[in-house]
Amino acid sequence: MVDRIVGHRGYGPVGQMGRTDKAANVKKNDGGKQTDRVDFSSALKDAEKVGAATSAQETARMDKIAALKSQIQDGSYKPDLNKVAASLLPFLMRES
Repeated sequence: MVDRIVGHRGYGPVGQMGRTDKAANVKKNDGGKQTDRVDFSSALKDAEKVGAATSAQETARMDKIAALKSQIQDGSYKPDLNKVAASLLPFLMRES
């Protein structure tokens, strides 16, 4: 286990120590040649879609929990005892 990280630069990307800005130097010296380019826009759009879907699911889950809490508080919650028993049975069988 690592107790501490020795160094004065702190945390950062791996492989950055002692590296000069080679990309800037190449761009200046290449005489207008095209360089490699990475476009993350499609990946970011996909991440936004996943985030929105997760947010919608979380909102629906919170609404369901709030409804169940109110049913429990006013005494109208009636669980299906067969489903409860069916979900407990594998747990009880594993314990014995």
